[in-house]
Amino acid sequence: MDAYDALAEDFEEHRAHLRAVAYRMLGSATEADDALQEAWLRLSRSDTSDVENLGGWLTTVVARVCLNMLRSRQSRREEPWADHLPEPVAGHTDGLDPEREAVLADSVGAALLVVLETLNPAERLAFVLHDMFAVSFEEIATIVGRSPAAARQLASRGRRRVQGAAAVPDADVARQREVVTAFLAASRNGDFAALLAVLAPDVVLRSDDAAVLTGATSEVLGAAAVADTFAGRARAARPALIDGSAGLVWLQGGQPKVVFDLVISDGKIVEIEIIADAARLEQFELALLDH
Repeated sequence: MDAYDALAEDFEEHRAHLRAVAYRMLGSATEADDALQEAWLRLSRSDTSDVENLGGWLTTVVARVCLNMLRSRQSRREEPWADHLPEPVAGHTDGLDPEREAVLADSVGAALLVVLETLNPAERLAFVLHDMFAVSFEEIATIVGRSPAAARQLASRGRRRVQGAAAVPDADVARQREVVTAFLAASRNGDFAALLAVLAPDVVLRSDDAAVLTGATSEVLGAAAVADTFAGRARAARPALIDGSAGLVWLQGGQPKVVFDLVISDGKIVEIEIIADAARLEQFELALLDH
């Protein structure tokens, strides 16, 4: 057996696991196969003589390929569900231990994949790799080009949105921006009725410890209470993209001091998290939006 055939055999040993990673990342069997083909091409062109864990190396390669595909899809605003239906979890060939697979078997399917589609690419990668395939945050950090703490935060945000799947977040950033603009205007004008119009009846407002120290309430439940909290306020807040999703940020001296991380579903705000912890603020990718 020559070196090329040996390499191909090694790749085949990891194919099922790699395809499972790619499918959960992309939600498309066809795109998953494309990602594996690209990973094979990269492997065949690389010197892996010093690679101690080929499976881990290939997982990283596949994850990077999938991340690029997700970002390209997002930029083109594709609708990936138009041409295929998600597959169920199959067998024990995914590289998961039986107990872990049993936990996922009832959840990894069409419903979960639809929810995963609402996450931005980095959130999806972090959640899928860590929560489904136990990849460390240190390894995820190298793939997304962020710190391990930021990778942990991305996975946490993805997990929070998946666990709240009953309220599927809107994936359309333009629609998100409309809701954020309406919320900000109603808040600044003290328009209680307009605030209620953009808040879900069971909206939840949470504040981290740093925000609580500045006077924020740790948790507020329900549209009326949340509307009362924001009426006449948020005058210094500015619309921004927060890790790719529309939200609000308060700047001081050009630096973010508070982030209002919003979850929007069906044109309503279902969750608001006020974040003032400096370490967490440093991990966000922020881009100010026009008023």
